[in-house]
Amino acid sequence: MADRATIARPYARAAFAHAQAHTDLPGWSKLLGSAAAVATDSRVARLIGNPHVTGDELVEMLVEIAGGAGGAEGRNFLRAVAQNRRLALLPVIASQFETLRAEVENVIDVEIVAAREIAAPQQKRLAEALKCRFGREVRLHTRIDESLIGGAIVRAGDLVIDGSLKDRLARLASALTN
Repeated sequence: MADRATIARPYARAAFAHAQAHTDLPGWSKLLGSAAAVATDSRVARLIGNPHVTGDELVEMLVEIAGGAGGAEGRNFLRAVAQNRRLALLPVIASQFETLRAEVENVIDVEIVAAREIAAPQQKRLAEALKCRFGREVRLHTRIDESLIGGAIVRAGDLVIDGSLKDRLARLASALTN
């Protein structure tokens, strides 16, 4: 069976090409993001693939929740996804769409997982340093994980910088046992 990302890629590229041609990247981001969020809800996930619920009913629900974002073309796109029985792939399609959008807009999303809240001045300095490193505008997304004990983990695309105390202790323990 083909990988989910491989199956989702043509849908994401088609949605992106259309959104870019019609200068509606934000609208399509909203549509796909909302549709992906709804598709991952456990109550809706049970409806996807249910023989008693038609694809058109699911599409109408998704479009209504998205507030009509994407217009008639968005509805048609979701209808095509539903007809091909790919609604479960909406989270992957939305993720790939956002990756394509970030490349065109020269932006990179960076996730910072820290042991404690990061003060605004520190976030600003970190964003500036990452901007120099990547040569792109940086959108920071922070999350707290107290199990890290101290420090932080930075994730940007394929790059992961683990500067957490938890990781350092694990490496120290490994070095001592070897």
